[in-house]
Amino acid sequence: MSVLVLIKHSLPEIREGILASQWHLSAEGVRRAHLLAPQLVDYRLVRIFSSLEPKAAKTAEILAADLKLPWQSLPNLHEHVHPVRLNFNQAAFEADAADLFARPNELVFGSETADQAHERFHQAVEGIVEANPGQNLAIVAHGTVISLFVSRACGIEPFPLWKSLGLPSFLVLDITLNEIYKVINKI
Repeated sequence: MSVLVLIKHSLPEIREGILASQWHLSAEGVRRAHLLAPQLVDYRLVRIFSSLEPKAAKTAEILAADLKLPWQSLPNLHEHVHPVRLNFNQAAFEADAADLFARPNELVFGSETADQAHERFHQAVEGIVEANPGQNLAIVAHGTVISLFVSRACGIEPFPLWKSLGLPSFLVLDITLNEIYKVINKI
């Protein structure tokens, strides 16, 4: 059985007024990424892919170095596109995310609907899996697109999944059956 490990990037340094897509890992995020690597050994990964966003790419780079694997950043694995919040507020961000998941075909938060973000991410994941048949792969990406993808592939609610994902965290999917068989939420 081949597996796909979907990894939510490690803890970023939140920088007010800077797009979240430009955030880098914090020192604690780097430490946590190193702690994550040993937890992935048993999955016999062959290759790691990541979003182009710095926090995901650095997480992948650390994991690949620790696991001695090749890695590559690719387009279309990025997070749902949303605006800069001048004063980041977790409660407001969660409310926006809940609204996004509740109304997936409407433009409610950011510049793409949940359906559009899912379709973009799904096509990118499908392309990676098809280009690497029968291989155990990891993709380092982002909470919203991972939650959209997994919820639709596995028939679960996206918002509770999204809320449960830590920085970093990972889900292991059976590539052929699209079933989750392991979720690690805390590192």
